[in-house]
Amino acid sequence: METVLVNAVGKQCPIPVVMAANALKALTVPSVVEVHVDNEIAVQNLTRLAGRYGLPIRSERRDEKLFSVRMEVADLSRLGEVPADEAACVPDSRAGFVVAVESSEMGRGQEALSKTLMKGFLYALGQLEQLPQAILFYNSGAFLTCEGSDSLEDLKNMEAQGVEIYTCGTCLDFYQLQDRLAVGKVTNMYAIVEQLAAAPKVVKP
Repeated sequence: METVLVNAVGKQCPIPVVMAANALKALTVPSVVEVHVDNEIAVQNLTRLAGRYGLPIRSERRDEKLFSVRMEVADLSRLGEVPADEAACVPDSRAGFVVAVESSEMGRGQEALSKTLMKGFLYALGQLEQLPQAILFYNSGAFLTCEGSDSLEDLKNMEAQGVEIYTCGTCLDFYQLQDRLAVGKVTNMYAIVEQLAAAPKVVKP
């Protein structure tokens, strides 16, 4: 499947969405439309565009000011006229709540089920209209942000939309994961306590 690159770096809303929509309409064969932007709001708007058409999407933060958003179009019949409101700028979709993840498993029970539930939780979290401000990983939750985690793509998508992802450095050291962190940044317990104390709401799976 060929890739169509749309360079919208330096462009402000609604230009990145308009450029992506035009690229989608111009497709004549199944393709991947990859849009490069330099801000989280553009990523959020492009994510909504893909969702409107039911297109698989993958977003990734490549640098401090470079984000890649890939929309896969396997069926051209999904594409129609772009709705008039599609290019409208929308406010930042991040809400003020913080998510605290203390384990690689969700709930108590069989390990396989608990890991499946956690994977489903993080996926569903990324589908919310109001994303969290931050997700904090500590204890065995540190495994979820490292190489080999089944949730890396979901976490990278949220990070690209501006969600802050932090993993406890002491936990990474304890589990010998220092060189395997694949998303987000390393933090310490003081910073974790500060964020939890300042958050208007904390969600803990």
